[in-house]
Amino acid sequence: MSRYERNFPAFSEEDFERIQHATVCVVGCGGLGGYIIEMLARVGIGSLILIDGDVFEDSNQNRQIFATEKNLGTPKAKAAAARVKLINKEVTTTCYHDFLNEDNGLALIGEADLVVDALDNVPARLTLQTLCKEKNIPLIHGAIGGWFAQVTTVFPEDDTLSRLYAGEKEYDSKALGNPSFTPALAASLEVSEALKVLTGKEEILRNKLLYIDLLANDFFTFNI
Repeated sequence: MSRYERNFPAFSEEDFERIQHATVCVVGCGGLGGYIIEMLARVGIGSLILIDGDVFEDSNQNRQIFATEKNLGTPKAKAAAARVKLINKEVTTTCYHDFLNEDNGLALIGEADLVVDALDNVPARLTLQTLCKEKNIPLIHGAIGGWFAQVTTVFPEDDTLSRLYAGEKEYDSKALGNPSFTPALAASLEVSEALKVLTGKEEILRNKLLYIDLLANDFFTFNI
């Protein structure tokens, strides 16, 4: 199909078949999540599960790709699902206007093959890691603040986020600001990692943290 012809040869036919049969759960449909959802839908992911209990407000418009002047007050998950249908009707979409927690998380994640973290606080991320461990599925983590971003890939047996955020139970995502370009960059890297995991690529950020300083134009990879 001509829609997907530019996916090749970056992906093989076998890779793309895996992508088209995969279900990815994106938790958070705002700054990071909006770009993640857009890219996964365009590349041809099979199914998306979209989770976010928030609604769009004025302050989202500087960076959240699905936020417009006309949809303020609209649930983010529902807006994300509507956007997916506009750009790729082949993608099966399920959306939940709920905040994921320990009680509802397993049900909301459902039968996803992989989860992408687009959250904005440490406690929720640690809860998500626990849920993915119970589900025995990989988790792609991304976080932003100001000119800085980080990405890592967490397999069920790794507990990477517990080590990464040891002693840091509270994090103010607004402290460094949230310009438009940082979530777009981090989301691209998260989608790249997600597709590599789904297609069995070995060059992933497992037990590693990719840290980006856009002010200094530095990209560092640390072992965790």
